[in-house]
Amino acid sequence: MTAQRDRGHSHRDRVVHSANARSARLSASMSGTNLVRAGDYNQRTVLQAIRLVGETSRVELATLTGLTAPTIANITKRLTELGLIKLVGRRQGARGQPALRLSIDPDGAFAIGLNIDRDHISLALVDLAGRVRRLVGQEIAFALPEDVVAFARKRITKLLTVEGVSRDKVLGVGVAMPDDLGRIPIPHRPAAYDAWNNIDVAAAVHEALPWPIHVDNDAAAAALGEAQQRPGQDAQNFFYLLISAGLGGGPVIEGNYARGAALRSGEIGLMPDPSSARPNAVVQDTVSLSALRARFEAAGKADDLANLVSDDPSCRAIVDAWVHDAAQSLASPLVAVNCLINPAAILIGGRLPLPLIARLAAALETALDAFALPSRAPILAALAAQDGAVIGAAMLPFLDHVLPSDAILIQAGRRD
Repeated sequence: MTAQRDRGHSHRDRVVHSANARSARLSASMSGTNLVRAGDYNQRTVLQAIRLVGETSRVELATLTGLTAPTIANITKRLTELGLIKLVGRRQGARGQPALRLSIDPDGAFAIGLNIDRDHISLALVDLAGRVRRLVGQEIAFALPEDVVAFARKRITKLLTVEGVSRDKVLGVGVAMPDDLGRIPIPHRPAAYDAWNNIDVAAAVHEALPWPIHVDNDAAAAALGEAQQRPGQDAQNFFYLLISAGLGGGPVIEGNYARGAALRSGEIGLMPDPSSARPNAVVQDTVSLSALRARFEAAGKADDLANLVSDDPSCRAIVDAWVHDAAQSLASPLVAVNCLINPAAILIGGRLPLPLIARLAAALETALDAFALPSRAPILAALAAQDGAVIGAAMLPFLDHVLPSDAILIQAGRRD
């Protein structure tokens, strides 16, 4: 297949407002911020600090955030009243009154993530601590909008009921999906899939999931979700590779998700692939789950995920060849990523089984040995590799409502 160069803007237009709203809070600096906004920012920052460090005290929060002790006292009082944090006892120090210990209340708020891709749909319920409380999915090829709505409507009540979550505890729904979902050519893509080109995704999903809807690119959502799970400096700089039916990328630079002028940064899958013999080939023609499944189909083999890690010699041969070719296809783009972005890590997530992610990471390390790079990031599996997009989708409502948005990290008073 050859990726279509006429990349429409319908999906970009649908997410631009939500992405810009989060991006408006990116700056780590407080300069130019009025008092009302400062209170909101500081409250978000303190809540994020507690999420990241776990059990802590007001004194430790003041040190970590750079805020004064009275400010921390006022903010933690408000967060306790809102039910977002809780007291977990006291810890005796070297002298004086034992310090009150604070932690996130995981049941203080919830969000729902919905991941829509060309070969599957998944729905996740995530609590304020970032833990997945329940995740359900369905393998479905080229699900139409009405299929997604039917899936969400059928699953959401059970999802909440089983976990005992009240609907008024849900902050919102994040939807993660590829840009140009109905435009990029994928093997066996039906003509009816064009229905995604001009649909208002938020309005369609809201019918089944009646909360505020936040739509974003799947690789961006996966990178944002990963950053929420990674501690401190580990979340400052990385490049996320999302290998699903297609191939996407997400750059996190100096603690910010870098979207680019047209919100299309990280489009590594649409980069030209000089290693391919096919004319006008792009990287995701090789590095994608749909391309790997096409190889199984061509060999007369079932393309289910279990075969990707099968010990059957014929299956193994197909995967071996794909790993080699994928490493060659990604080598030049990752040279560019290392040289231009200089990340601390390149993380692989998506729908590949974890053993196959490990094999691909090792092959990429070997392929990059051929280049004399000024700095080279290690290639690792993402923390929530296989469910990164749907977990990241669930983080979008938290980022819009209670956390410091795409800034991700606590910059003031940062520990080195």
